[in-house]
Amino acid sequence: MEKYLSLRSAHPVFTYRSYSITETETTVEASWSFSIDGLAEFAPSWSFPKPEGFTSAGDQTLERLVFSLGMAEAISYWKAACCPTVRVLCGQLSPEQILWWKKLWFMGLGEFFYVNKISADMESFVEFRPENCGFSAETSPDLPELSGCLVPIGGGKDSALTLETLTQAGMKCRCYAINKRCSISATVETAGLPESALITASRRFDRSLLALNEKGYLNGHTPFSAIVGFSAEITAYMNRLKYVVLSNEDSANESTVIGQNVNHQYSKSFEFERDFHEYEERYLGTGVYYFSFLRPLAEFQIAKMFASHRKYLPVFRSCNLGSKVSPDIWCGNCPKCLFVALILSPFLSREELSQIFGKDLLDAPDMISYFHELTGRSLHKPFECVGSIDEVVLAVSLALRKMKESGQELPLLMRDFESSGLYVPETLDQRNAACCGYFSENNLLPEGFRAILNKEMERLL
Repeated sequence: MEKYLSLRSAHPVFTYRSYSITETETTVEASWSFSIDGLAEFAPSWSFPKPEGFTSAGDQTLERLVFSLGMAEAISYWKAACCPTVRVLCGQLSPEQILWWKKLWFMGLGEFFYVNKISADMESFVEFRPENCGFSAETSPDLPELSGCLVPIGGGKDSALTLETLTQAGMKCRCYAINKRCSISATVETAGLPESALITASRRFDRSLLALNEKGYLNGHTPFSAIVGFSAEITAYMNRLKYVVLSNEDSANESTVIGQNVNHQYSKSFEFERDFHEYEERYLGTGVYYFSFLRPLAEFQIAKMFASHRKYLPVFRSCNLGSKVSPDIWCGNCPKCLFVALILSPFLSREELSQIFGKDLLDAPDMISYFHELTGRSLHKPFECVGSIDEVVLAVSLALRKMKESGQELPLLMRDFESSGLYVPETLDQRNAACCGYFSENNLLPEGFRAILNKEMERLL
């Protein structure tokens, strides 16, 4: 907290100076200028593939989108010093928009504040001061009607399930990725789509921020899924696609820190999804409909559905550490790898799981502390995108029973779990049935997508 206060005192102003949009023959380039006044300047940029016939000239909708993506990008640079004032010298911010952005910055930085032991409140942690803002009076060009889906693909099981389910239902789908990754291309190929179905945007992070972190300036988690949302909206808008179809689930709503409203996955939560949807309608006006196809479901249900599509098992990847390696891998040493192994354990054999992760995670002593976090025996869950405690307990319970009934020798984590008192076989079938039939009404699914998801649930039930 002392460092937070001293940095804010030393660096009182962060400035969002400008954004720009330029074109090449094949791309639309977006760039931004930010600064921590008197300390550092930042110039991140993106490159979006340009669809045939598209031009950015005079397009005020695209201007609003790029400005908004800049507001989401700025969080990463602002947090180095947590400047109490943010001057915005471009774009447009009404008082209502300022409240929207304050909420995203504050809630999206919940983990950052918690890990850095910062006591902040949404009212006073930052003040946005728009100056010389405003878009021109030009109108956006007339564009063709919207149709089809844009499915952001991260390489993991959730987006693979969304893509598989929608394509098998006959939906016209394009895929969206931020920067190239082997697992993303492999997912698209496994779904039976051509290479041309994948639209890959390039994000260029200003690495001078890392130099500040090395000098002791603050670092931590930011709401990356908000960046995914705004950049996907840009891609869908330029390609005239009607839906941005996310793959965030109901389990993302659970707080990471038990008893507190600190959620690693805030920008994957339904609260943010609803807020984003309303922001698009009020302030962006693209006509693109943003929602999560898997929102009604728990991670347990998604894992069960995904495991029935075994063709994806050799290609899917969800490990953040492994994604930094080329080709991307499962590191086999982190809580995300363990969570995926646990949530799939009722539906796959130990041999299949070991083949996926390159080791038997259920028998790994170095996984015990992560295992306790995932099953609710710690002050917080791992700061990763993982499911709820209840469904992890359910998945482990089912896997444990399966092993006991088949006479297998129990691996280390299963022995630990059985001795913890969390294994309650008497209610297991009842809990399993309740979870498999779960369908949250806190969702934004259009009726046609709801019918497709219901049919997939019926197939497995």
